[in-house]
Amino acid sequence: MEYLSHNEAETEALGARLAAVLAPGAVVAYRGGLGMGKTAFTRGLAKGLGYGGRVTSPTFTIVNEYEGGRLPLFHFDMYRLEDADALFDIGWEDYLDRGGVCAVEWSEQVAEAMPPETVYVTISRRPEDDRARTITIEGVELP
Repeated sequence: MEYLSHNEAETEALGARLAAVLAPGAVVAYRGGLGMGKTAFTRGLAKGLGYGGRVTSPTFTIVNEYEGGRLPLFHFDMYRLEDADALFDIGWEDYLDRGGVCAVEWSEQVAEAMPPETVYVTISRRPEDDRARTITIEGVELP
């Protein structure tokens, strides 16, 4: 399904809507370039899962863990990883088994590691409005 977001608040709200339908072990794989709003979407996921703290990009840590909500959220940034082998080296399978939600920025870097039931979120800039985004969600229906 395709959605239009005019600002960060709308992107976060869409992330919260997605969180409402995610089950333990869900993987959300983002596709989209720099500055598209992947971390804003993840902030919405965290809020929708009941996490009230600060959510930041895990660019330098590879993964940030957010607990205290309905499900834990594991926020990955694969930008600096060379391939899926590097993902498995940091314990990807352990994260999948922990019963939380894995949100994966730059999932293209590790596409072969994404499970078949992965939810894909593609975020792109609208040509007519630099601040607006088209957000396509595949693999799940939102309420």
